[in-house]
Amino acid sequence: MDLASLVGLVGAFGIVVFAMVLGGDIMMFVNVPSLLIVIVGSMFAVMMKYELAQFLSAIKVAGKAFSFKLVKPDNLIGEIVELAGVARKGGLLSLEGKEVSDEFLSKGIQLLVDGHDPDVVRTLLSKEMRLASERHETGITIFKAMGDVGPAMGMIGTLIGLVAMLANMDDPKSIGPAMAVALLTTLYGAMMATMLMLPISDKLTLRKNEEDLLKTMIIDALLAIQNGQNPRVIESMLQAYIQEGKRVTAGE
Repeated sequence: MDLASLVGLVGAFGIVVFAMVLGGDIMMFVNVPSLLIVIVGSMFAVMMKYELAQFLSAIKVAGKAFSFKLVKPDNLIGEIVELAGVARKGGLLSLEGKEVSDEFLSKGIQLLVDGHDPDVVRTLLSKEMRLASERHETGITIFKAMGDVGPAMGMIGTLIGLVAMLANMDDPKSIGPAMAVALLTTLYGAMMATMLMLPISDKLTLRKNEEDLLKTMIIDALLAIQNGQNPRVIESMLQAYIQEGKRVTAGE
């Protein structure tokens, strides 16, 4: 579980709801037509931009903003250094059946065991990394689009409310509900974009970059192992992928 995402989400909505409670009856901030215009309207508007399967898959992608299981680079480097030592002593075939914590690394090891040329290994793994990155990018753009469309739908709701209000100026009882729709849709649109959709989009971008960096490190490591480089040299090379203050050698 990503603690920062969870605390940020709960904290942002919590402070807004707390302010609403202090302002009086919280139910005066609840308006079903406004919610439908902003949330459902935004979903349908964004759905038009993508294929249905892409739109629905974005829900699954959103989970990475809150729960993301990625092997830590320093732990992975330790595994790679160990694999490099095994391969240097017993050859690449000695890596067959070795259990590793990362699926992408496991696929790469199998390519080495199967005896593929370095160019083939790099091409296949780079292609898989690029396609996965593109799928993640689609989910990111969907949430960014929701963040862009939400406030716009809020403005549409505001205009609807204003039109209803101006059309019924002779009926004082209808002015209040019309103004509620006008103001609350703008509020809902701003909240949806600022406190949910855009933060999710940014967090997914961070996760995608972390995953791309890790896969790039794995590709470099596999090619180095295939080239028969010294495990310590490989470790030193891979440490460059970690922030200087967080670098730990495999022996520590």
